[in-house]
Amino acid sequence: MDAEAIRDIFQAFGPVQVRRMFGGQGIYREGAMFALEVDGELFLKADDESAAHFRDLGSRPFSYRTKDGRTTIMSYWLMPESALDDPDEAAELARLAFMAALRAQTAKGGKAGKPATPKRKARNRAPERL
Repeated sequence: MDAEAIRDIFQAFGPVQVRRMFGGQGIYREGAMFALEVDGELFLKADDESAAHFRDLGSRPFSYRTKDGRTTIMSYWLMPESALDDPDEAAELARLAFMAALRAQTAKGGKAGKPATPKRKARNRAPERL
């Protein structure tokens, strides 16, 4: 799936950025990766608050096999086929995924969290005289 097709699917959600990564593409909004495209399939970020919704839609999590043969399951769930042709459904699911991505960033102390306060430089002061 090319970047333009991905942007078209999420048109009702708003502007997204698509960046190549590993064997697929990361899909971002405001610096938060909320979706993943691999082998023509779109996966949406989920967490404890939203995974059940994707499960109820008949979705499955993204998984891949590592070099040592183990299977790794990620917190991205397959976008239902119906959402690929329905901009409103795609936007609703994208909002769920975007909120999960923001919660994950906040939990990791990332951009969505509280901005870091700059540290003050220590002043070289002469010791006070008594």
